[in-house]
Amino acid sequence: MAKNAVELEKALQQRAVEGGPGTTAVQLLAKGDGWKVEDVICTSGPQDRPFEEQHVGMTIAIVASGSFQYRGAVGKSKGQELMTPGSLVLGNAGQCFECGHEHGAGDRCISFWYAPEYFERIAADSGIRGRMDFRVLRLPPLRALSPLVARAHSIPHRSKEKWTDLMWEQLSIQLAARSVQLARGFSPGEKGAPPAVAKKAALAKPAKAPAKLVAKKLAAKKAAPKKLAPKKKGKKK
Repeated sequence: MAKNAVELEKALQQRAVEGGPGTTAVQLLAKGDGWKVEDVICTSGPQDRPFEEQHVGMTIAIVASGSFQYRGAVGKSKGQELMTPGSLVLGNAGQCFECGHEHGAGDRCISFWYAPEYFERIAADSGIRGRMDFRVLRLPPLRALSPLVARAHSIPHRSKEKWTDLMWEQLSIQLAARSVQLARGFSPGEKGAPPAVAKKAALAKPAKAPAKLVAKKLAAKKAAPKKLAPKKKGKKK
């Protein structure tokens, strides 16, 4: 997480030099059919007024550094959560929200976006039935999520290791499956995992169904016909 904090600090220092309002810098890390991953750095602070935004698709954002207040609708009522490093922002497609920085400047998140129909498939394969939407705004830092969170934090800094879109998708599927399972056991405003959820998370085996989605993509990729390079014609003498 230290490297994530360094990048955020650089952005905040640049804002201090240049002046002006807070900004949001978005870098696309990977995308595919029905999903994408972005590295988002926000330099807003207490002096910046929050404004209303809207989630286009299902969203899970891992807070890498900084903190902010996340406000949005939970069912028919409005809620507010303090987002800190290691916690997960949860958002439903079409949901309006606001982010404020009353307690400090800046934050950095690794944001996973899913098309609603793609997310529903993952949720169904993870054992969730009925209408699929998040009923809470936040998941706190949990041991069940820590391996996925740590992996997401480290990826943007692994310059020596090439991450393919398929590897990113595998992480996004695993994160969605585990998040939706845990979110169903939470209540709005809850700060920690209820005992029953914590026990389930500790005993839970990696979801097999979402892994099948990745396996199918791998198989399809291997089965795809390889393009042969055109033969070079020799020069006529």
